[in-house]
Amino acid sequence: MVRNRSESGGGGLNYGPVGSTRPGDIDWGGAGSGYRGYERTVVVGHGEVDWRRAAEAVMSWEVKRRSGFRVEPQPGAELRVATGAEYRITAAFGPFAIHEPVRVVAVVETLIRCGFAYGTLPGHPVSGEEAFIVHRSPDGTVALTIRSVTRPAPTGVWQALFPLILVAQRRYRGRYLRALIPL
Repeated sequence: MVRNRSESGGGGLNYGPVGSTRPGDIDWGGAGSGYRGYERTVVVGHGEVDWRRAAEAVMSWEVKRRSGFRVEPQPGAELRVATGAEYRITAAFGPFAIHEPVRVVAVVETLIRCGFAYGTLPGHPVSGEEAFIVHRSPDGTVALTIRSVTRPAPTGVWQALFPLILVAQRRYRGRYLRALIPL
């Protein structure tokens, strides 16, 4: 079954345009004005078994969870991603925790591409969108692509801390790119 859904409105999200990471598209134009764009792809396997493993892992937040985050579905949501579902992602640093409210804004599930994008809600340390996509090529290579568009949160203390957040983003992106590579 081929499904490619994208939320049309951005109600409550703290950025725009919604769907800017375009997880259903092979090619991506990058970030819009005022945003920092990021895209990176790594090979995570080969063949049907690796494809199924990686696709299921992406759709159940394993990239974030294996990278050290806690992902909590909010009321009405399940752990498996769904367009419009909201989650609270938590990063803990010793006794400190940063909570990141997000909403899934796009989901794609085809025979060769599977993934989703989430957008930031008010209270998130940044403003923007992040996508996790697994895809396979005709030769059976399975790859993970991470895309994001980021800028400082529109209000609050996080604006002043944005340079530190950029350092943390680089660290976690490295973890994301290793999260689905078999040991």
